[in-house]
Amino acid sequence: MAAPGAGDPVDTESGKAPFAQRIDPSREKLTPAQVQFMRQVQLAQWQKMLPQRRTRNIVTGLGIGALVLAIYGYTFYSVSQERFLDELEDEAKAARARALERASGS
Repeated sequence: MAAPGAGDPVDTESGKAPFAQRIDPSREKLTPAQVQFMRQVQLAQWQKMLPQRRTRNIVTGLGIGALVLAIYGYTFYSVSQERFLDELEDEAKAARARALERASGS
């Protein structure tokens, strides 16, 4: 019979599937083969998650870029609205000039 956790899909004693144990390499002495295997597994997991991470990074970058462009566009729009205030000031100056003419003409 094989040792428990040696690839058996179900542990016959408890009826549960074996779980991987978390190992702290700084506390436990590992053989160079175990360290190399851990590095291989970490590299495989990193490569497996790379496309998902890349997709998320692209979506995040596009979202931030869209936000920046929206703020930039709104700034241009609000600056273009300042002409409206300039026109109001011109009208106010003209009204003051007319009021001065009426006051001096009377």
